[in-house]
Amino acid sequence: MQEGTTDRRGRSHPRQCTTSREDRQIVRMAMTDFSVTSRTVAQHIESVTHHSVSARTIRRRLQQSGLPAKRPLLGLPLTQNHRRLHRKWCDERRMCVAEWNEVVFTEESRICLQHHDGRIRVWGHRGERMLNNCVIHRHTGLAPGIMVWVGIGYHSRTPLVRIAGTLNSQRYISEVLEPVVLPYLQGLATATFQQDNA
Repeated sequence: MQEGTTDRRGRSHPRQCTTSREDRQIVRMAMTDFSVTSRTVAQHIESVTHHSVSARTIRRRLQQSGLPAKRPLLGLPLTQNHRRLHRKWCDERRMCVAEWNEVVFTEESRICLQHHDGRIRVWGHRGERMLNNCVIHRHTGLAPGIMVWVGIGYHSRTPLVRIAGTLNSQRYISEVLEPVVLPYLQGLATATFQQDNA
């Protein structure tokens, strides 16, 4: 049994239960599979070293190595054809900066009010959130939430509009276009209105 250490206040602390070699192996496992669980790493270390290591110790070692656990970024799965079309669209429009300055874009977004946490975590250094290994691709379904609408121009934006219930064309005209969009566009003489998804 390993002996502990005592700090200045007389409190005892157990000795570090993993060696530097095991710590390197823990980090290597997390970097090889970003979504490996701390319990799985602990079981692997125990099977190799024949002494028990807790999942909490694994998380602490990874935290000390700059690999905190965090929720992965969610992204829609894109096919190669999607990526090719996105690239083509961007290439065709990269010289149109002056024209885009005059466009007013609109966006409707549904904000999920229900917290859904499948306890999926990925290990990663700061700044690695957008790496493919740190993104879980899945289609999102409907959940309780609210819908908001906003118009965005190069130099300004409209007020944020909360849309309660189901949005149809008549409600869009009476609650968004007439009270918000038309007064906003009257202040921008040369603006082009780009309807969402048009």
